[in-house]
Formats: sequence, C-alpha cells, structure tokens
Amino acid sequence: MLPKERILEKTFTLFHTQGYNATGINQIIEEAKVAKASFYQHFKSKEDLCVAFLDKRHFFWFEELQKFTSKEEDTKLKILASFEFLIYMNKKENFRGCSFLNILSEIQSDNVKILDVIQNHKADLRVYFKDILQDDFLSDHIYLLFESCIIESQLFKSNELIEKSKKIIQTLI
Repeated sequence: MLPKERILEKTFTLFHTQGYNATGINQIIEEAKVAKASFYQHFKSKEDLCVAFLDKRHFFWFEELQKFTSKEEDTKLKILASFEFLIYMNKKENFRGCSFLNILSEIQSDNVKILDVIQNHKADLRVYFKDILQDDFLSDHIYLLFESCIIESQLFKSNELIEKSKKIIQTLI
C-alpha cells in the first residue's frame, strides 16, 4: 500500500474513533508507518487531511447505504431500510455516530474548508431522501428524523429512537 493510502486508512480509523482534535499528525505518521516528509508531500496540513478523510468517509458511507437499501424497490421499504442501516452502522461502529457531525463540533465555526465538505454530505443525504420520495416536504421530514436518530442513538447508545421513527414512518408514507 502506498504511503498516501496508509495515511488515509489510518486517519479513517483514528478520526472516527478518537476524534479530530484528539488525533495528532505525529500519531498518524507513526501508526501509518510513513516519514514526516512523506506525510507533508501528500497533505499540506491536518485540515487538508481532514477534508480527504471526510471525502473518503462520504464515499464509504453512501456506498454502504446504497448496498444496504438496494434490494428494496418499494418507497416505504427503502426508507425503512435506510433507518435499519443506522442500526447496522451503530452495531458495526459501536454507536460512534456521524463523523461529519462529530468533526463539526470540533472545528472553528469559520473553518469554511471543512464546513463545506460537511454541508455537502448533509445536502447529499437530503437529496437521497428526495430522490426516493419525490416530495420535498415529506423527504425533509424523513431527513430530520434520520438526523435526530443518528444523534440520539450516539448520545444514549441505543437504537430505541430509530425503532420509534420506523413506526412514525409507517404513518407518514
């Protein structure tokens, strides 16, 4: 594996599990087994590394969501499968929550470079629901339920609100 790939792979794990601020560049360099010069050849700053991490996480997350929901053709079942995906990810990642929102809470409010990536991820998630439902009002409602489920399940280490949201969706769609 090339140094850049090792750096991103290690960052993928460390930023997601430890957080952005708690993960230092020296730790990434050491655990990725790359030279400092090699790190800076690929990433000018920790901020640039974070953008690359979020881009990789975005691709990974949507690819997993698509795989998880692709077998469902029916609109309601596809939406319900999207919420089941949250349960799957909570189990897989031990209720770590959304990397994008976790990093949002750690950056300065004027960090436009990282904020743009986070906003684009969330905008793509809204589009995901709009594409399925073909109804702006309903899809935004589902999106807000979905986002609150991510936060609440991380906060309480529980899928209870996801299960309740699935019941709400039965009445909405």
